[in-house]
Amino acid sequence: MADGGRSPARNVAFRLSAMIATQTEVTELTDITIRRISVSDMDNNVYLLTSKKEGTQVLIDAADDPRAIAGMVAAGSGDCSDWANLQLIITTHSHWDHVRALEEVATHSEAMTACGAADENDIAVPMDLTFDNGDTAELDGFELEIVELRGHTPGSIAVVYRDPHGPAHIFTGDSLFPGGLGKTESPEAFEQLYADVTERIFDRFDDDTVIHPGHGAPTTLGAERPHLREWQERGW
Repeated sequence: MADGGRSPARNVAFRLSAMIATQTEVTELTDITIRRISVSDMDNNVYLLTSKKEGTQVLIDAADDPRAIAGMVAAGSGDCSDWANLQLIITTHSHWDHVRALEEVATHSEAMTACGAADENDIAVPMDLTFDNGDTAELDGFELEIVELRGHTPGSIAVVYRDPHGPAHIFTGDSLFPGGLGKTESPEAFEQLYADVTERIFDRFDDDTVIHPGHGAPTTLGAERPHLREWQERGW
């Protein structure tokens, strides 16, 4: 891996610091493993998807605490000094609390960076890729689908893994949580987010679909579907 002007001593220190214990929740699917850690006092979720066959890794939202993220990547790769399997870092939206570790993690790895096209200019770290609604990210060992959910930010996206052996898993950033939608700045923005979440998520995926939000615990579409009208009426 090219050094890119980084001090070898700094790299070693960073790798060793990755061994600091951080609680990681692990979900074992047939073809991939999903790891989740919560970072910062804002309870930001950082997700790592690892192909069991190829070892390929995708990180979703490098929100904070690069040392803890390094530890999770190391656990996924089985090598505390190896970032080589991390191929892609996806940012679900441009808000500051979801990108605080992005620059450092991107610098220490050779992973490509990606976000929704409409959020690119609001993220200080350069993006290698931008996604529009319906795009796919094809990795060694698995594929991810991008769903644009406009409203929380102009370019907010959800990342979908369609498990061939079970329910889909959707990483929704701050657009969809247990109990409601993400914060919007105007009635028009809420209407846009509600329409996108309804038409692009609830209308397309089954009740057993697992939702992995940007903060807090996972949920399912079945648990949230009965409350859609309530969310629409209250406006959040």
